[in-house]
Amino acid sequence: MKPMKWAGVIPAITTPFNEDLTVDHAFLAKHCQWLVDNGCTGVVALGSLGEGATLTFEEKRDVLKTCVAAVGDRAFVVSGVSALSTDEAVEIAKLAHEVGCDGLMVLPPYVYVGDWREMKAHVASVMAATPLSSMLYNNPIAYKVDFLPHQVAELMAECGTLHAIKESSADVRRIAELRRLLGDRLHILCGVDDLIVEAMLAGAEGWIAGLVNAFPRESVDLYNYAKSGNLVKAFELYLWFLPLLRLDVVPKFVQLIKWVQQEVGMGSERVRAPRLMLVGAEREAVAEVLRVALENKIR
Repeated sequence: MKPMKWAGVIPAITTPFNEDLTVDHAFLAKHCQWLVDNGCTGVVALGSLGEGATLTFEEKRDVLKTCVAAVGDRAFVVSGVSALSTDEAVEIAKLAHEVGCDGLMVLPPYVYVGDWREMKAHVASVMAATPLSSMLYNNPIAYKVDFLPHQVAELMAECGTLHAIKESSADVRRIAELRRLLGDRLHILCGVDDLIVEAMLAGAEGWIAGLVNAFPRESVDLYNYAKSGNLVKAFELYLWFLPLLRLDVVPKFVQLIKWVQQEVGMGSERVRAPRLMLVGAEREAVAEVLRVALENKIR
């Protein structure tokens, strides 16, 4: 197990499916390697974009094994940990440790929205289940649970393996406040594609990205420009990229990102129910976004 480094561009990877909707492990390995070849520092599997909720426990195990084998010592593998119950989440965390993952992305429980005492107990139990470095996933928009900065500080004081946060509240002020409260002790990663430049300027160190699944080189370049303070280059690339990045922050982000992957020759649009592939006006709209982007691509 490598010491986890919570920095750089770490894709929240999609889960590829064969025509019969079994997991396409051959492509999964190829995709992970391609992302790392293009400068990504790791991958996060089994997240929302990875349709983790539709995978069985055995499928989750096999996906993690494929990712670990594909990247080897070249990059980090982080397992998303999301479940209906705390017991199930703990088992997923233990599984990730057993198969050789380097870190955990810990979510609040599905469906049940508890108070701070309950949500703290849930994520703390997951983080205490293994020695793996943990990243708390804060996404109140999607999961209706909001880990406020002072609560994150309280959790960090009690959980020795909590080292990072994926901040997806879409409020850049959160990043500055977390940095004010916790300094360099907490690694802050932006979890919202169309906020990455602002997040980096406010103190984020990394990016758990979505459109990177189709555009890894552009994503890594954008991150590096923002990190180095090259704002002229950063905003030139950002303004080109924004219509695509905004596909990550709408309800059908999985279908949209997978469709873009397919169109650039790196994936398939196949999704598992209850999701259905894009049709009609939705499909035409994303096709136009991609067409304009490719015609005006910055060289």
